[in-house]
Amino acid sequence: MSLPPPSLATTRRLVVKIGSALVVDPETAAPREDWISSVAADVAMLRARGVEVVLVSSGAIALARRSLGLIKRKLRLEEKQAAAAVGQIRLAGAWQTALSHHGMTAAQLLLTLEDSEDRRRYLNARATLGTLLDLGCVPVINENDTVATAEIRFGDNDRLAARVAEMIHADALVLLSDIDGLYTADPRRDPEAQHLPVVERMTDEIMAMGGEPPPGYSSGGMRTKLIAAKIATGAGCAMAIALGTRANPLQALEDGARCSWFLPAPEGRSSRKQWIAGSLAPLGVLRVDPGAARALRDGRSLLPAGVRAVEGEFGRGDPVAIRDEAGAELARGLSAYDAEAARAIAGRRSEEIETILGWRGRDELIHRDDLVLL
Repeated sequence: MSLPPPSLATTRRLVVKIGSALVVDPETAAPREDWISSVAADVAMLRARGVEVVLVSSGAIALARRSLGLIKRKLRLEEKQAAAAVGQIRLAGAWQTALSHHGMTAAQLLLTLEDSEDRRRYLNARATLGTLLDLGCVPVINENDTVATAEIRFGDNDRLAARVAEMIHADALVLLSDIDGLYTADPRRDPEAQHLPVVERMTDEIMAMGGEPPPGYSSGGMRTKLIAAKIATGAGCAMAIALGTRANPLQALEDGARCSWFLPAPEGRSSRKQWIAGSLAPLGVLRVDPGAARALRDGRSLLPAGVRAVEGEFGRGDPVAIRDEAGAELARGLSAYDAEAARAIAGRRSEEIETILGWRGRDELIHRDDLVLL
């Protein structure tokens, strides 16, 4: 029996990816202000009922090509980087203006592939995003094309959006596109192509339905959207491919507009913890008191107050083992502090961290999202 599709009605943390072709007017190479304003209205509607929203928006290079005279030809890497430096200001300004009309604060983040691959940078990016959401901001993210190299970059924002959804444990990812979902074949070429409203699992057959990127501003295409679906659903996040060319596309999706939902993998939420438990060699040991051991078994984070000793040398984001007073290994996790800082705050209350270290980090020494019991 087929499972029912997810819904924005039950989403509490949402990532929305928006492509260049939706943001940029192809005739004027200017931001499509009315459309951007309609998306901002959708975000305000979602925020009013408590949904945290992150936007991943393309368009920087496209917004700058004409003003820099870089049109009608393929750009070299250094030209793309220069165009991104110019266009990113216009892109961020367009979103800031639209969101501010609804009383929301936009925040710009430029990420690279390395920010999602390096553990320390990953944790830093995740902490920044979490703080911005806690402060009520709407993060607007793009790939940092001004510094990314051809070899070390996402190359498209579909995969970047999936990595962001994975990073912040989003409930849903919506890829707004020029098509209303996944078809068994390209509907522009095959009139017999069938729309797939729900994809329960990412199989080889599903992946084979991806085609070549379309011409124009977009660097994606269905193939990159399916790769994004594999990343997102593998992390326990539902994903939708929905038509974005209409005004208020998120409202339309909530109202039942046709799309394709990709269901989260049943094992998705545990896959990262399986990686932490089985694939990382601990670089240090945190010895905890009985109270902290009980808190861990109850599914809570490890606070500095429960740590009795810190052994080994490790950096922020490195794997450590957690042992009880008898030496039995209870759990493994990724430390939010390096060994020196962990020793300084061990046994102390979280509110003392800033006084002890001279700066305020996370309240937890290991957050429960970065921790797995053995």
